[in-house]
Amino acid sequence: MMKKIALHWKIILGLLLGIIAGVILANISGGKAFTLHWIKPFGTIFVKLLKLIAIPLIMASLIKGISELKDISKFKSMGIKTMLIYICTTIIAITIGLVLVNVLKPGSGISQETIFSLKQNYVTNINLQDKLTEATRRGNQGPLQFLIDVVPNNITLAMSDNKSMLQVIFFTVFLGISLLLIEEKKAKPLMSFFNSLNEVILKMIDIIMLFAPYAVFALLATVVVTSDDYYVLLALLKYAGVVILGLLLLIVFYILCISLYVKKSPIWFLKNISPAQLLAFSTSSSAATLPVTMERVEEHLEVHKEVSSFVLPVGATINMDGTSLYQAVASVFIMQVLWPEGLVFQNQLTIVLTALLASIGSAAVPGAGMVMLVIVLDSIGFPKEMLPVGLALIFAVDRPLDMFRTLVNVTGDATVSLIINKSEKLQ
Repeated sequence: MMKKIALHWKIILGLLLGIIAGVILANISGGKAFTLHWIKPFGTIFVKLLKLIAIPLIMASLIKGISELKDISKFKSMGIKTMLIYICTTIIAITIGLVLVNVLKPGSGISQETIFSLKQNYVTNINLQDKLTEATRRGNQGPLQFLIDVVPNNITLAMSDNKSMLQVIFFTVFLGISLLLIEEKKAKPLMSFFNSLNEVILKMIDIIMLFAPYAVFALLATVVVTSDDYYVLLALLKYAGVVILGLLLLIVFYILCISLYVKKSPIWFLKNISPAQLLAFSTSSSAATLPVTMERVEEHLEVHKEVSSFVLPVGATINMDGTSLYQAVASVFIMQVLWPEGLVFQNQLTIVLTALLASIGSAAVPGAGMVMLVIVLDSIGFPKEMLPVGLALIFAVDRPLDMFRTLVNVTGDATVSLIINKSEKLQ
């Protein structure tokens, strides 16, 4: 009977049961410890399995895609289009966020008691301090540091770290183009190896996905059990609502692009990409979800491998539409509460530019958005002594919002792959 249920329904069921189990266990004595010791590990193992195959999948898929192009000029055209569309969608996302936060003013409803409570609870939080340290390190780098970071010193070291995805993409594109430039007879053995590896990795994804509903149950139960004070979450409900409204509008924008340009049904798109969306929501990681996104886009949305193998890995690293929208809302919300005199047009224009640049090369892992936010606030001259308080203000709802914005990031990547597929006349 279960075999007849579509995968996305199984994942949704796991997600709902995980939330219910989390609420029950959070209110039972010893429930939190039970969840952390006996339920959380299954979610962790699943995420590790997805991350395990991400790098081999990128390499095999990219080289297979490039080798099928035959014409390097086509790859150049696709690369330029991809970057321009990603930049445009990011600017649109930031603009939606800024318009909503300025119109709805979520910061106006936060009381001094709530600010004091959040400051007491979160300013000394270890995770928050780590993000401040990481943001300071990135802020001290030169403007072209992201270009330096793209080129690896050692490819085996880059392949050992999922945060170095852009370095792996750089090497793989370099390798793929070099394969096209040598005699076909000499290139064939290596191409055959990567073609075979690609098929094996896709089969591994199929096997891993059988475990997805149970893993989603474990991940959501853990999120609920470890979530922060419910009263604090309620106080920040208006801010969270503005972020989620912006993310919904962004999905409407993607659906319009698919309907008007790609000429495909939005229902068809959402139905076929939903397993990747649900996993992105559960894991809060575009990188961990990448193998599933690639499988859904190629096998179910019928995007050619030469497009998906380049557009999706690049998107998972630099296309952070959901995260960029969150930067805009969070930075203005913090200013509304703590630094209202900073709410000038010049600062808001700086937010657009900085959030766009900060999204390029940002790690596709949980919590990267908070690091980007510090960089954005620094760029507009937000008082440094108030920075920990500003982050504490939104830290309580960062994880649930991270889940929503990662879902949108993945949806954006899939949308752009369909647009490029159409523009390259590969449909």
